[in-house]
Amino acid sequence: MNRVHIEPGHQQSPTRPGPFHRLGAFVARHRWPVLIAYAVLAVVVGALGVQVFGAVKSEGFADPNGDAARAAAYLEDDFGTTDPAVVLVLTAPSDVDTDAAAATELLDEVAATPGVDNVVSYWSTGAPQLRGEDGRTAQAFVYADADADREQVSMDVVEGFTGAQGGLVVYAFGGEAIGNAFTELISGDIARAESVAVPLTAILLVFVLGSVVAAGLPFLVAGGTILGSFLVLYVISLFTDVSIFSLNLVTGLGLALGIDYALLIINRFREELGSGRSVPDAVATTVNTAGKTVFVSGLTVAVALASLLFFPQYFLRSFGYAGIAVSLLAVIGALTAIPALLAILGPRVDKLKVRRGDLRPKDDGGWASLARFVMRRPWPVLLASIGLLVVLASPALGAVFGQVDERALPADDPVAQAGELLRQQFPGNENAPYQIVLLDAGSPEEVLAYAQEVSRLDEVARVTTPGEIVVDGQVVAPNPDPATWTSGDDVRLAAVGTVPPIDPAGEALLSDIRAIPAPAGEVVVGGVAAEWGDATSSIVDRFWLVVAWLALTTLVILFLYTGSLLIPVKAFLLNLLSLSAALGVLVWVFQEGRLSWLTGEYTVTGTIDMSTLVLVGVIAFALSMDYEVFMLSRITEEHAAGKDTTDAVAFGLQRTGRIITAAALLIAIVFAAFLTSGATNIKQLGLGVTVAILLDATVVRALLVPAFMRIAGRANWWAPGWLKRVHQRVGLQEG
Repeated sequence: MNRVHIEPGHQQSPTRPGPFHRLGAFVARHRWPVLIAYAVLAVVVGALGVQVFGAVKSEGFADPNGDAARAAAYLEDDFGTTDPAVVLVLTAPSDVDTDAAAATELLDEVAATPGVDNVVSYWSTGAPQLRGEDGRTAQAFVYADADADREQVSMDVVEGFTGAQGGLVVYAFGGEAIGNAFTELISGDIARAESVAVPLTAILLVFVLGSVVAAGLPFLVAGGTILGSFLVLYVISLFTDVSIFSLNLVTGLGLALGIDYALLIINRFREELGSGRSVPDAVATTVNTAGKTVFVSGLTVAVALASLLFFPQYFLRSFGYAGIAVSLLAVIGALTAIPALLAILGPRVDKLKVRRGDLRPKDDGGWASLARFVMRRPWPVLLASIGLLVVLASPALGAVFGQVDERALPADDPVAQAGELLRQQFPGNENAPYQIVLLDAGSPEEVLAYAQEVSRLDEVARVTTPGEIVVDGQVVAPNPDPATWTSGDDVRLAAVGTVPPIDPAGEALLSDIRAIPAPAGEVVVGGVAAEWGDATSSIVDRFWLVVAWLALTTLVILFLYTGSLLIPVKAFLLNLLSLSAALGVLVWVFQEGRLSWLTGEYTVTGTIDMSTLVLVGVIAFALSMDYEVFMLSRITEEHAAGKDTTDAVAFGLQRTGRIITAAALLIAIVFAAFLTSGATNIKQLGLGVTVAILLDATVVRALLVPAFMRIAGRANWWAPGWLKRVHQRVGLQEG
């Protein structure tokens, strides 16, 4: 098998050019057709891809294979019950009884809305649990027809009947209402984040690349990547659910990788031109060197983000789809559009300079001096750097996990206000009961005894059975509507809790309910708390699988890249350390409600979203591997050319340090722009990735890597003989 040589020095070209050299030569010869084809294709896919905004969904946090999903299916298919399409919270001017006529008239109009089956409210049932503690607030449940579009019903009710309605004030709540609020919010957030990130990165790119012309090239890759990824996600949405939150990753990662790869390609092109090569030869050599690095880097990022496909929640899987599409499309743009433009521009890529002097990379300078400083005293630097990261990581030990709910919306959002009203005015979670399905249940007496046992739990307000309502072990009333509580030999019960369902206390109550022996062949517990518990369990159960996947792919790719066993292990462990520090910062800020002046206002819940932590970890790990490949490309090349470890590391850091630091700063700006989002989980994603990237580009790449490699010395390049032979045959670099 032909071996790929990543970032070689100015060595004699092989007799038969490799595929990357041939690609570069082809693009240089056909530069105008390649560039025009790329631009036309970007416009076409962009026109088609914008349809993704109408096809994505705002949920996807639940495990579709968990008990909660099974319970929901039993409730709908066997018992004919579903959750309300909308929960209305009505506030009366005086009290709910005095203003009953106005409320009843309004709810009659709601019931007449197309797609609405019926409306159950305090005024239609007199149920005291549907009346708020202040006496002025009450609930109404709006149920949709079986064949109606629940989302459309929710939108119609929200648009037609919320806000000030005569003397009443009406708020809407429920899964569909929350989802629609997030959809509207995220669509605006993307435009806002881009309006912040794009101008700032454009200005900084001018100074980083030294010329206005060169600074425009990264946006060619980023634009095509983002538009192409939108189309990929739209096509995927035709076959499976895709989360709207993944669109944030498309814009953020598309800009990030477009900047990364363009910086590397332009930097190498200038180097080749400076060595005396002609423009076509410089383009071909650039694609054959930096282009190979881009290819390996993009493949590494895609493989890392593919780990998100292990999770059953389509929220996380959608980020996997988006990440794979973005990384591969960014590689395509970097290997075609950028070289084509460079072939057209030639030395004019440096036109409209803003920096004096030669823009070509230098062999010696500040980064080489820093590397040599670190390598003269590696142990103190290593221990101090690790100590800093451990301190930053320490808050993660106190993490309290939660999940996205309406509190992730801005506090002034009507849906968030509805949720707050429900928590304040209703001691039981009427709209989020624990749904207990007893399959092949025992006798009515046994079912009642079981319900009494459940009702004695401290955090349970009451339990409804087919025949009774039970409080603290005592029957307090008959079930006013027993028709939908039995199905053959199966029975359903509803336990109303007094603790928040999406909270560790809600998860603990779920465990307590599931632990009580039931008179049934099988017990399936559903509801909001069960959905969150199942989602948490699915993430925890697959955590080690994701870690194993990242470890295995890191070891394999970096071994094939370097021929070393120690370097891949070092890369994986240092990445985990920097990620732990970023996660610690995330917990310290959002769980404890700090730095709101930086993050913007948000509702502090005392928890941190577990799904967001997973995303931050995987995305930051992927980008860290991106930088690892950049840096190792030159270190390994120089070592293979005969330099000792110290000189190879110093030269490699000199040639890549500026690129990595500039790219990290620019990417940090892109993801920091997510802090302008109104959604708390998007703020968490933005801050987490920003901190991880900055730590990786400074503490890890500039300090820990040189120190570690200096201490390891020749052991950096060690591998058993049989693995050396494997590397010689299938490695990604010539030995």
